[in-house]
Amino acid sequence: MNKSEGLPIRPYARLLTMLGDQLIKNECVALVELIKNAYDADSPWVKVCIDGVSRGKVQDQTITIEDAGCGMSEDVILKHWLNPATPEKRLRKNEDRGTTSSGRILQGDKGIGRFAILKLARKIEIVTRPKGGDSEFVIAYDFSKYDDEFLSENHKPKSLFLDALRVDVTKRTPRIFLDRKVNLGVATVKAPCCGTRVVLHDLKSKWTRALVDDVGTDVAYLQPIFDSPKARKDYSDPKEGFSVSFYVDGEREAIQETYIESLRTLLDNSSVVRITDGRFNASTMSFTFCQGGRASRTIKISDSVFRGLYVWKRQFKNRDELNWRPVCGSFKFQFYIFDFSATAADKYALDKDQKDIIKRHRIYLYRDKIRVYPYGDPTDDWLGVDMLRGTISAGMFLSNNQVVGCVDISQKDNPSLKDKTNREGLIEEGEATKDFIFLLQLFLSYVRNEAYRKYLEDNKTKNAVSIVASGAVEKSLNAVKVALESGKIGEAKDAIGQASKFYKAESDYMQRRVRITEDLAGVGLSVETASHDIMGMMSKVLLNLDGLIRELVAGDEINRESLLRELQSLSSGMSFIDRQLRDIQLLFTSSKQRRRSLDVRSLIEKVAAIYGRLLKKHKIQFSIDEPRGASPLKAKTTDAVILQLLINLFDNAVYWLSTIDRNEKEIRILLDGDSGRMIFSDNGPGVRKEDKPFIFEPFYSGKGEDGRGLGLYIARKLLERHDYGIELAETSKERRLSGANFVVSFVAEED
Repeated sequence: MNKSEGLPIRPYARLLTMLGDQLIKNECVALVELIKNAYDADSPWVKVCIDGVSRGKVQDQTITIEDAGCGMSEDVILKHWLNPATPEKRLRKNEDRGTTSSGRILQGDKGIGRFAILKLARKIEIVTRPKGGDSEFVIAYDFSKYDDEFLSENHKPKSLFLDALRVDVTKRTPRIFLDRKVNLGVATVKAPCCGTRVVLHDLKSKWTRALVDDVGTDVAYLQPIFDSPKARKDYSDPKEGFSVSFYVDGEREAIQETYIESLRTLLDNSSVVRITDGRFNASTMSFTFCQGGRASRTIKISDSVFRGLYVWKRQFKNRDELNWRPVCGSFKFQFYIFDFSATAADKYALDKDQKDIIKRHRIYLYRDKIRVYPYGDPTDDWLGVDMLRGTISAGMFLSNNQVVGCVDISQKDNPSLKDKTNREGLIEEGEATKDFIFLLQLFLSYVRNEAYRKYLEDNKTKNAVSIVASGAVEKSLNAVKVALESGKIGEAKDAIGQASKFYKAESDYMQRRVRITEDLAGVGLSVETASHDIMGMMSKVLLNLDGLIRELVAGDEINRESLLRELQSLSSGMSFIDRQLRDIQLLFTSSKQRRRSLDVRSLIEKVAAIYGRLLKKHKIQFSIDEPRGASPLKAKTTDAVILQLLINLFDNAVYWLSTIDRNEKEIRILLDGDSGRMIFSDNGPGVRKEDKPFIFEPFYSGKGEDGRGLGLYIARKLLERHDYGIELAETSKERRLSGANFVVSFVAEED
């Protein structure tokens, strides 16, 4: 080559294999592509017939796909059908004409879906008649003389270019698309004189009963299965809907429709959480949805219920959450959550067959009411749920098995969410698909943490209450006794297992009740001292306020400086009350309180302030010691645990110090962050030897009638919940003063 010249690109014929056989995942996806062509052609129905399955020989099998769409004209066949990657549909979408004459959204736009037929067969005959045309056209493919990759012809190697392949196109007087009637299940419809029929011979795969069932399932799920079907009024009108009739060896297949009806029944009656009418609004950055049929509610994604979730924290670990805007667009959704456990409430309990039906489904994705494959398949995990459950925590996320749902997107609202060329989901490049999946993970994580968690807690309590109320433990033990007396060892073993199960449930329930009782008792004891100061200050503020009102009513002239001083005094009193009440609020254990690293010294100073009046009244010196160079003492727990512990220790120390006549009374607290310990000491009378084994027991008190015997017991129980502990000091090294000395360890057992 002596000079530059323009050369054409000539693809080899094996490109068809890549566009069809290799690009398309399986026979189901290939068949769905042909059905989508009928949908885009405005056909109101498609009839799929697979013949020869019962004979079992692939050479005897054929597949026919027939529709009543607009058909193809000679111009469409020559300029578009025979040209790979035709841009015709893409151009129509770009010009905002991406709809059919009946208003359907065009599904295809890549111009290669027609080559899905090469995944299915080597010999293809297409008969088509355009709407309003007086002729029909026959397009015949016969690639049986080539190998599957077009690398040989009649078993002889050959370098074959794409333009060397020949497809026969014949124009003829209509023979197929005349006045005719077509059976579509129980209905026989009058078909129009237009449409397309595709007949596949020399199939590449043997169609077994199992393959037919798989394909039938996917065809049945092509359109949304969650809405109740509407009765069709006219099978000739595409505006009435789109139906697919599936026939095998002349018999209509209706089994998948039965499964769909069974699923709808389970969705309505057996799901423990139902999220319907859901929508994410990209402009307002919020989720709107109905739960369990109740009124619609809206939550912005910046709400604390989302921001506290792991999915949110992972997304914005190294990103600016304030300026983040999802590029995926708005979308709709509905989710149904099931309880597969053996302890499910009776109303939601599922048998094996029902569980199998639910397991056939996942979360489907539909674009303009047509499914995006393979999302929704039982083995597909497009939202990464299994990965999150396996690497983070199974308890934080719903499992794939227990969630059935659908997400609806559209070409109008979600132009950045594009299908892969191989029809295997959404293109994952860029941020659109990542944002889309993140938002769905976030919402489902919220459902697990809020609605489903509440269901589990309520169900657990109801089960336990039922067991306690019915005396199930006693009945099971009686059954054990009867079985043993009768020599029925097998029945006795079963009864023991049942009794053990009931006992555990009853024990857990009782322990929860004890914890609640302990928390409430601890708060009551702790508030007693703090409330004395609050009531005293309230009385003082009210007296000053009444006096001020009387002076204002009686006086002729107001001294602004005096009034300002009085108001400042009232404000100071109210501030004191506010601080005290805020500190008391921390005593209440709540689900809103989370374990966090707390500075023990700051909490001690809070409690010392609460007891300031009593310390001053009884002339008790108070001090905090920290070893030089030691780290500050930290405790990973809640404010309520530390505050109730300290209030009980202060309360006991002040009481016993008030009983002695001594000039120097002292409370000294040692904080050692390096060892994770606090030693609380006083120089009072100390713990009597005979009391030492019992001081942490409930309702035992050395104070006589003045004591309730709950303070130290509750303090120990609260600490034990966090794997911490409290003991009497045993060694002289631990004892700081001559009276009572308590050693509190803030080092968890596993540490």
